[in-house]
Amino acid sequence: MGSRVRRGRRTVWAAGVGAAGLVLVTATGAHAEGVGDIRVVSTVVNGGDNVHIGTTKVVTFPIAVTVRDNSGVKGLSHIGTYSWANGWGFIDWTRTSCVKKSSTTSVCTATMTVDPAWIGGFSDGDENKDAGVWAVDANVRANDGNYWIYDNIAQYKVKRASRLTTNAAPEPVAKGKTLTVTGKLSRANWEDLKYHGFAGQTVKLQYRKAGAAHYATVKTVRTNSTGGLSTKVTATSSGSWRYYFPGTTTTARIVSTGDAVVLK
Repeated sequence: MGSRVRRGRRTVWAAGVGAAGLVLVTATGAHAEGVGDIRVVSTVVNGGDNVHIGTTKVVTFPIAVTVRDNSGVKGLSHIGTYSWANGWGFIDWTRTSCVKKSSTTSVCTATMTVDPAWIGGFSDGDENKDAGVWAVDANVRANDGNYWIYDNIAQYKVKRASRLTTNAAPEPVAKGKTLTVTGKLSRANWEDLKYHGFAGQTVKLQYRKAGAAHYATVKTVRTNSTGGLSTKVTATSSGSWRYYFPGTTTTARIVSTGDAVVLK
């Protein structure tokens, strides 16, 4: 469970280290120290997507690190990830595979795993504050013994998973009559591992006419104190209604399942 400790944000200086050939570089916001010419070329977390964590499902995602050295790449000796805001990390490095791309370059992909049950107790206070920007650090090694230790080679977002429902009534409805479209927006609470209503959020009500290929936004609706949604529209044709929440910096975007309504 290597990452579930307080990591902190390291600032590493070469002065006074005392190892021959040990130097410090700063590139793309990363602090690094090591020996030789081995370097991290790029790092991609979860294919460039955010990581969403709910209340029960174990989540796995990849961190792909491209590494280069003139002798060839041996692999990763460490990789970890932690909240940029407070230094806590509850996501584990569980395995790694490296693919050789050339005599000097390999892509090493680390599989990261988190069980929501691990989250409680790894923060100074409210575990939900761990949602937001996270950073990655890694140690890389070459075939000739060169190594580099990196802090903050990539940043990405870990978000609280969300849920969204839609119900349009009455069904069926007469043309020109009023439809009431209700729903609820909720998000994962990492403290009690339950979903709670997300209040005060702007959600888009969308409609797709029967036979059409795409939904279009009709209006915006704001969630009430319990995450509830309710608005009225005029039924003009048969079609499907849904709510769409674009997400926040800490909460995942989500689209509800469409609710089809047929005219009488």
